[in-house]
Amino acid sequence: MELDIADLSRLQFAATAMYHFLFVPLTLGLSILVATMETVYVMTRRPVWRQMTKFWGTLFGINFVLGVSTGLTMEFQFGMNWSYYSHYVGDIFGAPLAIEGLMAFFLEASFVGLWFFGWEKLSPRAHMIVGWCVAIGSNFSALWILIANGWMQNPVGAVFNPDTMRMELSSFYDVLFNPVAQAKFVHTVSAGYVTASLFVIGVSAWYLLRGHHIELARRSIAVASAFGLASCLSVILLGDESGYEATLNQRMKLATMEAMWETEKAPAAFTLFGIPDTEARETHYAVQIPGLMGLIGTRSLTREIPGIFDLVGQAEARIRSGLIAWEALQVIRAERANAPAEVRATFEAHGADLGYAMLLLRYVEDPTKATDDQIQKAAWDTVPNVGPMFWTFRFMVGAAFVMLGMLVFAFWRTSFRGGSYPRWFLRLAVVAIPLPWLAAETGWFVAEYGRQPWTVDGLLPTAMSVSRLSALDLALTLAGFVTLYTVLLVIEMRLMLAAIRKGPVLDVALTEDWRVAHEARLASPNAQPAE
Repeated sequence: MELDIADLSRLQFAATAMYHFLFVPLTLGLSILVATMETVYVMTRRPVWRQMTKFWGTLFGINFVLGVSTGLTMEFQFGMNWSYYSHYVGDIFGAPLAIEGLMAFFLEASFVGLWFFGWEKLSPRAHMIVGWCVAIGSNFSALWILIANGWMQNPVGAVFNPDTMRMELSSFYDVLFNPVAQAKFVHTVSAGYVTASLFVIGVSAWYLLRGHHIELARRSIAVASAFGLASCLSVILLGDESGYEATLNQRMKLATMEAMWETEKAPAAFTLFGIPDTEARETHYAVQIPGLMGLIGTRSLTREIPGIFDLVGQAEARIRSGLIAWEALQVIRAERANAPAEVRATFEAHGADLGYAMLLLRYVEDPTKATDDQIQKAAWDTVPNVGPMFWTFRFMVGAAFVMLGMLVFAFWRTSFRGGSYPRWFLRLAVVAIPLPWLAAETGWFVAEYGRQPWTVDGLLPTAMSVSRLSALDLALTLAGFVTLYTVLLVIEMRLMLAAIRKGPVLDVALTEDWRVAHEARLASPNAQPAE
């Protein structure tokens, strides 16, 4: 029953998180693009840039509201569905989430209102600064959330206190500058920039195909293609960095992504295609690129990447070490301050493996009574399902290179062909609008599913993290969330499509002012343009 509750809790959090992340990438990317467009408007005072800023800003606002409404629920779930997790690691995990709410979210939410309602009340420069505050707040919010998530992937700067039975913060600096969190932050926000860029290109391509808003569409593609190309290169480079960090900190995740059952002689090959067989524990029809995985994963030609079999053997050794820590912990809990010094020393020596002993709780109430067969099963539990990991990773990588090709082509046509785009490319850009969302969702699947069976890698198994709820409670709330979020998604899609069909609205008075100023500039080089 406990496993059913854990699975339902995982499914509920996964559903709400993946719904929420449909809105996040577009918010991150559009905030920067809109602020950039307004900056150009302030510098040039050309009405088309104000028109672009308002139009894309409207789409940003619709998406922002839905993103906030779906994101608030997720933090409450930690207390509702994951109460033991919150108790066990709240000292560490709660800090970045609190900072995100107090610092980043309030900054973002406060300036959003000023931006939308301050067009006629603020000077152009002040309004531009407000726009950049919104963009900074959006990205700053993502930073703190990804620091929290990065700690779950690579728990640094924390120690377990056997007297309180909780993890305690030992170095906030280590948590803040966790290399996994930093790589994940840049990778994630860059993916958001690519998402927004391809969204802008796709909508603009639709306008060009219909022959509407030509000037706005061409300028929008020019901005989005340059911004998106730089961002896509960043995504690919930081994806390589994430692979390197996985080699250092999450080797089982890397091995399952590659369906690498056996440890290969360095440098390991990259499996371009194959059919993983989890029952036979081998990969059929593998097509490999020699040496590539070794370069990606180790940045060398001599270091090995351990395979699944070797990693399972290491997990079994850590489970047996964790059992020693478990026995010592029971003595400490029973005798408290009177626990012998040698028992505490034993726990200190083996405490890093305590989480591995907890994996046995799936099979037996007292881990010290586990059989060798149960220990081996627990060791194999550290292997995520290889098939989904293998294929979703390849879809994500393939999608990234398709998007890179589209952005390179758009940038080349913008820069060297006068902004002319063949109709086949415009149609492709419209059809490809969902592609970055699919890539982002599969990326999160690889990151989170690949961490299983851990909530906090190596420290706390997922099955131990859940609240004591009934399966019925979880099933009902899961159905409620999916229904509500689907309704919200439909509402957003209808609002976005309505705004796109309506198109941008140009300020007539502003256009006339600019026309008069432009004619004055042409008449006299010393004439000053109208504000």
